[in-house]
Amino acid sequence: MTEHRTDGFISVGGVVKPHGIRGEFCIKSYADSPSLFNEVTAIFLQQGNNPPKEITLRSTRMHKSLVLFSCKGVDDRDQAEALRGQTVLVREADLPEPDEGKHYLYQMMGCRVVLKNGTDIGVLDSFFETPGQDTWVIATDDKKEILLPAVPEFVIDIDLDAEVITIDPPEGLLDLYLNPETPKKKKPRRRTNKKKAKPAKEPQAE
Repeated sequence: MTEHRTDGFISVGGVVKPHGIRGEFCIKSYADSPSLFNEVTAIFLQQGNNPPKEITLRSTRMHKSLVLFSCKGVDDRDQAEALRGQTVLVREADLPEPDEGKHYLYQMMGCRVVLKNGTDIGVLDSFFETPGQDTWVIATDDKKEILLPAVPEFVIDIDLDAEVITIDPPEGLLDLYLNPETPKKKKPRRRTNKKKAKPAKEPQAE
């Protein structure tokens, strides 16, 4: 599950666009399963930095890769359009316990990231979504950033009690970010003011 944390709330999606003419609107869900929206006791919408406002869901259903919301007080397309771009939140305290071996990303922010041999790499600073997976942003102590695809092959262990994440990145990935090659400078081309000689005209026969 991809989520962002703010003042006791967790962002679990965003309003993409209205759907139809009866007030439904499309949500891009960050949750692993859209059933989350039926498991929590309350759903909130937030516009920018304004306080979150609770909404009453009538129903949710899947539409392609999006979740369609129908909620009380949003009854036509114009009202749904007004919600475009808002953030969908749930209270952190309302989140169901993750399955065994699963973790919420907000719990991992700030954990130290180490290699299998114990070498310290940095801290898990943030993340962003990419097609098919999340990408972690690991901040090193010397203020460099490493982008790691958060897939099981590369994430070996997550110990929230010790606040340590063990990774096994693909070969060459760390060097790509920690030891980038300095691009070679091209030699400047010499300029010349010499004009090309024009070919001599052949003498005309008299």
